[in-house]
Amino acid sequence: MQAGQSNNSFARGPLLAIGSVIWQVSIAVGATPPPLSPTNIFAPASTPADSIAHLSVFVLAITGIIFAVVFTLLVYAVIQFRERAVDGGHEPAQVYGSTQIELAWTIIPILIVVVLYLATARVIHAVQDAPQPPTAVEVTAIGHQYWWEFRYPKLGIVTANELHIPVSDPANPTPTFLTLLSADTDHSFWIPELAGKTDLVPNHPNRMWMDPHRTGIFLGQCAQYCGVQHAKMLLRVSVDSPEDFAAWLRRQEQPAVQNESVAAGRRVFESTACINCHAVAGTNANGRFGPDLTHLMSRTTIAAGAVENTRKSLRLWVQDPNKIKPGSLMPAMQLSDADLDEVVSYMETLR
Repeated sequence: MQAGQSNNSFARGPLLAIGSVIWQVSIAVGATPPPLSPTNIFAPASTPADSIAHLSVFVLAITGIIFAVVFTLLVYAVIQFRERAVDGGHEPAQVYGSTQIELAWTIIPILIVVVLYLATARVIHAVQDAPQPPTAVEVTAIGHQYWWEFRYPKLGIVTANELHIPVSDPANPTPTFLTLLSADTDHSFWIPELAGKTDLVPNHPNRMWMDPHRTGIFLGQCAQYCGVQHAKMLLRVSVDSPEDFAAWLRRQEQPAVQNESVAAGRRVFESTACINCHAVAGTNANGRFGPDLTHLMSRTTIAAGAVENTRKSLRLWVQDPNKIKPGSLMPAMQLSDADLDEVVSYMETLR
């Protein structure tokens, strides 16, 4: 599980130094320092992402050296062999064939390609062939147009769009292994700070894993064009401490809250087409085409990260999804204002 965690600080040093200089200069001139991107591949927080970041820096270093050498030779040739007045319009001496030069520009590129191939193959092997320990958390991620479904098969939990996983302590590793499926077309699961891109292909299960080294919120994106709302098919991964993850599991295992104060809204919900697409544990809603709503209000966002999960956003989403996500496959429910308010009040109790 620790493959790829080799010390490559010598390669990352220049990039970190450049970033530090930019940060310090922006402070010195009174400017607001540029924020770190939440999808920065050079800020890895798990072993697979760390391996990929190290490989990326290694490749950048080699290609940077190649660029510097080629550019230097080009500048030298332009200056040294430029046309001069004393040349009288004559061409410089022509060299026809050089065994040494031809061997150099053949052998050196071959060696470079072999080195890059071996380095890449090593990382691919370390990431793809890592053994799954008994302590691993298993999750099935299913890509839909245009949202994510997450199932914890051993725990009987189903949620959507926001994945919760535990932090992995090196002394007691708890990696998360994901089985990736697609319900419709090609998608790609990508959380840059936690792992590389892995495609979700219909009828072709793929696997990936991550072992976050710190808690926090990590953002990702569907990285494969899957339709008109591909850009708003976002990922949100909450890496929790072991205690917080256990508490989250206990809450998710509970059935939907039965609150008599919103019974009218529940009746509207259960008497419309909502139940054909959505599931709410403990009710007759058992749809599978849309996200499970049993604990809807435990999520920070709705519509796969398109908007924050507030009453105003939720009401607009039920009333007319196209105002938030044009091209969404969820239909507008055409409810009266009174029924709409009742349904939203009911949904707000689904925590």
